Amino acid sequence: MRASRRIALAAALCLAAVAAGAAPGRVVSLNVCTDQLALLIGAPGQLVSVSRLAQDPRSSAMAEEAQALPANTASAEEVVLLHPDLVIAGSYTARAATQMLEKLGYRVERFSPARSLEDARQNILRMGALLGREARAAEVLAGFDARLAALRETPTRKPRVAYYMPFNETAGAQTLTGDILNAAGMANLADEKGMATRGRLPLEGLLLAEPDLILVSRPYDSPAQATSLLQHPALQATGALHQVVDSPNWICGTPALLDAVAAMRDLRHDWEAAQ
Repeated sequence: MRASRRIALAAALCLAAVAAGAAPGRVVSLNVCTDQLALLIGAPGQLVSVSRLAQDPRSSAMAEEAQALPANTASAEEVVLLHPDLVIAGSYTARAATQMLEKLGYRVERFSPARSLEDARQNILRMGALLGREARAAEVLAGFDARLAALRETPTRKPRVAYYMPFNETAGAQTLTGDILNAAGMANLADEKGMATRGRLPLEGLLLAEPDLILVSRPYDSPAQATSLLQHPALQATGALHQVVDSPNWICGTPALLDAVAAMRDLRHDWEAAQ
């Protein structure tokens, strides 16, 4: 049987299963965020491949769990050979591959990046529905909501915080970073500057604002212009600098976000104790 006929047959079988309402038996993920949601919610054996970033602890909060699965390079040819009946991906990653797979008749579902904790809640429910694992998703969501409620506090005074990213960027309230800081009881300097989403904040402006806490990501393993400014002596001299070493917890709309909230709440407690 020629390759084109095999692909057509596989696509037809996939569509038949979807029409019958069957839960997908072979799921391939092409995105580090969908990797983690599928690992968390999927049935044993349901997820057959994850992206390479899934196994990188700098990018994935579930890198250890992902080691048990084959990693893919997000190429359409590679995915076809895995015979999936569902491909899950991000909205902005592996576009060429996902478009080709759709043309071949494969079912592709894309997840937009989470921009809030509420987006994370919706991602959990959607993944449960796609995988036919609604009960598991409800269980995960209940745990998420219970932990978030326990983490939320109403401090008498909020520290003014700047999350300072490579290339002088910071993030406002309408971002996942901003929502994490808000849930932890912190006041985001970006909100003072009128930045609803991401924007540039020159180093001089940051220093003149005198935030109580300045949060930066850990540097790359090798020197990089993107993070060199975060090592600036002027930042070091403020005494407000704190390195966020668990950056995977800030990236994706998964329950790992609550580890970031907990870490920021603990940092706020330390700041309060020092006042």
